[in-house]
Formats: sequence, structure tokens, C-alpha cells
Amino acid sequence: MKSIRARALAIAILILAASSNAWPQSGKTASAPSGAPAMSASAAAPVSSRQTNRALRRQVYAAIGKHKEISAGNISVVAKGGAVTLSGTVTDASQINQIAEIVKGVPEVTSVTNKLTVQTPFGGM
Repeated sequence: MKSIRARALAIAILILAASSNAWPQSGKTASAPSGAPAMSASAAAPVSSRQTNRALRRQVYAAIGKHKEISAGNISVVAKGGAVTLSGTVTDASQINQIAEIVKGVPEVTSVTNKLTVQTPFGGM
């Protein structure tokens, strides 16, 4: 019985020692008072950046959607800080450059990485 209590106490001491020596993650401050929210300007920036990227992504999809001859169902758009990456498949090779030009015309798009490919039929021909 005494040995079980001694082990439990030793484990508790090890956990306490390990947690007190832990380094804060990069970009986080360890000096926030207890009970207070740890919000800073650096924590708010990724949220607004994420919202901006999502808004840009929606604008790109809307611009592509205005062209009825393009099937945007197989196109994926990733926006990050004005840089847009297109991936997926299109039905015709001429649509690859056409879509890239449409996306370049969207305000706030600074660069376009085009990874679109032509969809091959299931028969492989």
C-alpha cells in the first residue's frame, strides 16, 4: 500500500516538474495572467487572414461560374494571401488557360498556380 502511494507521489512530482519546464509554443506568450483570455494581435491576424482567403476563394469560384461553358465541379481553388492555386480536371485542354486568365482578372489575385489537367474518359482513350 505504501509503495503504491509512493509511486503515485513520484509520478505526480514528475508531471509537475515536466509541466513547469515546458516551453511555450512559438508565437504564444506564456505570461498571460491566469483566468484572462490569451488574445493578442498575432492571434487575431490568422483569423482575419483566413476570412480574407475564404472571401477570395469565393470570388474566384464566382468568376469561374459566370462562364457557363466551364464545368467548375472538378476544380479546386486554394487562396492564400492573394496567391491562388487551381487544381483538378477540365473537359477540354483549351479551358486550362481560359480559367487561369479568368482567375487573373479577379481583384486581389496576385498570382495563379495552375495545376489543372484534362480529364480522360474511363476507357483511357
